[in-house]
Amino acid sequence: MQRSALDLRKGALIDYQGRMCWITDWNIIRNDRRQFVQMTIKDLLTGRVIEVPKGGGDTKYEVFDNDEIELSHSFTEGPEEVFFNAEGVEYRCQSAAAKDALRWSVDKYLGMLVDGKLVAIALPRVIEVTVKETPPTIKGVTSGLKDATLENGARTKVSQLVQSGDRIRIDSETLEFRERV
Repeated sequence: MQRSALDLRKGALIDYQGRMCWITDWNIIRNDRRQFVQMTIKDLLTGRVIEVPKGGGDTKYEVFDNDEIELSHSFTEGPEEVFFNAEGVEYRCQSAAAKDALRWSVDKYLGMLVDGKLVAIALPRVIEVTVKETPPTIKGVTSGLKDATLENGARTKVSQLVQSGDRIRIDSETLEFRERV
């Protein structure tokens, strides 16, 4: 189905120059006379991130109908990643389509299916991770945030009460600290 750039949203799968791409960032920019759509997309075959030139609302894109399912990562086989659903059904996708999500070790990933074929892997909105390193809590300070390095090397800010080795919940898009587990 064709949609204008104004009708698209982050997370949609579109055809861009003959390639299946995933919208990773989407914004509307308005000036006095016109609206422009600014998008960043990821080519699912190569993993390449592309900044789409600003387009007006009249630019049309083919949008793929997709279903989301929960999957667990099993193993890597050559250029493919292998996942299973709760019933044990195997799904495979290109490593480039799962690379960003697999940086995070989580129990369940979100798989995007187009015509029954796995085309992309995403993280759930909130994920649980282990804090690898953070400065010790300063005696008497219980509010505010401090720097922390997570198990995969990503950096974020956490509550003053969080210690190295603690499990925490964070927003997978912004890496914003939510709570200690």
